[in-house]
Amino acid sequence: MNQEQLFINGTWQPARRGRHIDVINPATDTVFATIAAADSDDVADAVHAAKTAFDSGPWPRMSGSARAQVLHKISAAILDQLDKLAELEVRDNGKPLPEARWDISDAAACFTFYADMAEQEERREPELPALPDARFNSQVVRDPVGVVGAIIPWNYPLLMAAWKVAPALAAGCTVVLKPSELTSLTALALADITQQAGLPAGVLNIITGFGSVAGQALISHPAIDKLAFTGSRAIGSVVMQAAAQDIKRVSLELGGKSPLIVFGDSDIDKALEWILFGIFWNQGQVCSATSRVLIERTLYPQLLARLTSEAKRIVIGNGMHEKVQLGPLISREHHQKVCAAIDRALADGATLITGGSTPPANNHSGYFLAPTILADMGTNSWIWNEEVFGPVLCVMPFDTEEEAVTIANNSRYGLAAAVMSTDLARCDRVAQKLRAGIVWINCSQPTFVEAPWGGFKQSGIGRELGRWGFENYLETKQITRFDSSQPWGWYLKK
Repeated sequence: MNQEQLFINGTWQPARRGRHIDVINPATDTVFATIAAADSDDVADAVHAAKTAFDSGPWPRMSGSARAQVLHKISAAILDQLDKLAELEVRDNGKPLPEARWDISDAAACFTFYADMAEQEERREPELPALPDARFNSQVVRDPVGVVGAIIPWNYPLLMAAWKVAPALAAGCTVVLKPSELTSLTALALADITQQAGLPAGVLNIITGFGSVAGQALISHPAIDKLAFTGSRAIGSVVMQAAAQDIKRVSLELGGKSPLIVFGDSDIDKALEWILFGIFWNQGQVCSATSRVLIERTLYPQLLARLTSEAKRIVIGNGMHEKVQLGPLISREHHQKVCAAIDRALADGATLITGGSTPPANNHSGYFLAPTILADMGTNSWIWNEEVFGPVLCVMPFDTEEEAVTIANNSRYGLAAAVMSTDLARCDRVAQKLRAGIVWINCSQPTFVEAPWGGFKQSGIGRELGRWGFENYLETKQITRFDSSQPWGWYLKK
């Protein structure tokens, strides 16, 4: 892997203008690598390579079984390099090493799942029944959508790449992948892995660089057939507008301000575990983080006291160190943004229960922030409604089930939601009422490649993972044949 180059048409190439970006370890605030900074000409080269590979290369014309063999090799190679990739991800992203290992393993599983999906698609029967006019026969076939422009965020670098690259490749598409400029290293490692697995040149191209330059060039390129984007609501809107110019296919997985409703009969230890996991996993830098917790008033004082105590015990530090549970935020800029959000909430009248924008007591040199809990904000407050994307939890009491559901649904977002109670009938009832694409019962954040992932409202369009993620990269084609020895006879009548 050459970190200072772009991966285009199966070869490593320097950025045309020779520009680069420093890669900073967020735990130490030090530069440890550089990546190439692509501009619009580099993006055009990558798109041309992907289009040539799609129009005249072997990949879209291979059988699903043949493509599956390559995807299985990619999965196996990721697992073979799991420790190396996980350590690279910790240095690049900051998350604790056990979390990184879990993510890399999930990335491998994603390639395995879509390898199997490619084989299943090959065996699918035509979907149409016999037609009413027996002289005609119709079949349905599935074509790859074409050249995919995929843009991924920095919170799960390799895993987010897998979520888009694996189904796109399984469907027979070619891809130009743009990772975040903050976390590009494992995506570049993926380029080497796919090449060694036998992926033909041009099928996967990886361009690194700033979103405002390389990302903008990618979303506006006329030869892109589909855009797949994961990121903020604001940038998702920009992607959607760009797609509209050429009527590109688009799938968007955007932000969230996900609620977790805890009823008074909940097991308090289980509630504690899932509340903490739902907001402090990956430093709270999770689009589906359950950052709004609604607690039934009868349980509120006791649960809040336990939450405060447990949050203070979370071990903060460099993700490479043993027992660390909370690493640094991704960058200095993002750290400042999250701190500003906390300060704004306090200025608006929220109560700081624990944490806050002051540096943690052990005086780390990186972008660290203590687990933060805020209370006493109103439902119309900025902090209750806007995504912070950090280890910041908002808590609020409620009195009735109807009130809890109303407050939970009163959001422009609808990515995820959770409900906790020992009354499973109530859990099912509330789950049906929650307006979110993912609803968890007595847990928070479990994600499986087999199940659909995506949101309602301004949390996005379309679904990733499972068969639904595969469908993103396929077009449905009808082929109808006139099968009769007699002429049609409409104009040329006997």
